[in-house]
Amino acid sequence: MNPAAEPIILLGPPGAGKGTQARRLEEQYGMTQLSTGDVLRAAVKAGTALGREAKTYMDAGKLVPDDLIIRLIEEWMQKPEAKKGFILDGFPRTVPQAQALDAMLQKRDLKLKAVVEMKVDDAALVERVSGRFTCTKCGEGYHDSFKPLEKAGECNKCHGHEFIRRPDDNAETMTTRLQAYHAQTAPIIPYYRNQGILLQVDGMGEMDAVHAEIKKVLNLI
Repeated sequence: MNPAAEPIILLGPPGAGKGTQARRLEEQYGMTQLSTGDVLRAAVKAGTALGREAKTYMDAGKLVPDDLIIRLIEEWMQKPEAKKGFILDGFPRTVPQAQALDAMLQKRDLKLKAVVEMKVDDAALVERVSGRFTCTKCGEGYHDSFKPLEKAGECNKCHGHEFIRRPDDNAETMTTRLQAYHAQTAPIIPYYRNQGILLQVDGMGEMDAVHAEIKKVLNLI
C-alpha cells in the first residue's frame, strides 16, 4: 500500500530514531523524508535567495528564524518529489510552525495523514545516545553498551581503526536538548490530539519492532 500524497509527521526528541524510521518508510512506500536540516543545507548549497538568507544566520551561529524555515519548507513543497507524499522529521517544532504547516497544506488541497509521536524514556535515551560512535572509514555505527566492537579498536565491518563521536552525543548536551524539546514541543501534542490525528508508539523498542508499530498505527499493514 502507498500512503499516496498524505504527509506524515514523526514526532520525538533527538535520538528517538525519527530519521531511521523515516528512511525506512521512504524506502518502502516511495515517500520523501523531509528534515529541516536537509532543506537548509540543500538551499544553502544551491545558493537560492532563501538559502543565502539562511546562511547569514548559520554563519553567525544563530538559529534560523521560524518564518524563514517556513518559507524554505514551502519552497520545497513546490518540487515534484513532494507530490509522492513526504515524512516531516524535525518540523514543526512549535505551535506557530504547526499552524503555518496547516496553512501550506491547505493551499495545496492536502492534509496530514497522521502525527506519530515516538514515546521514549528520557533517562534511557540519554544512555542510548551518549554511548554512540561511528567508524570514520565505512560509517558503521556502534554503541558502548548495546553494540560494542567485537575486537577492541577495530571496526567489525571494514576493520578500520579510527572512530568518531558526535560532539553533542554526551549526557550533558543530550539532557539539555531533551529539556528544550519538551519545552518547545509540549504544546504541539495537544494541538494535534485536538485534530484527532495524533498517534503514539513505543519508541524504545528494537528498530524493527518500532517500525512495525508505526506501520500498524498508520494502517500500512
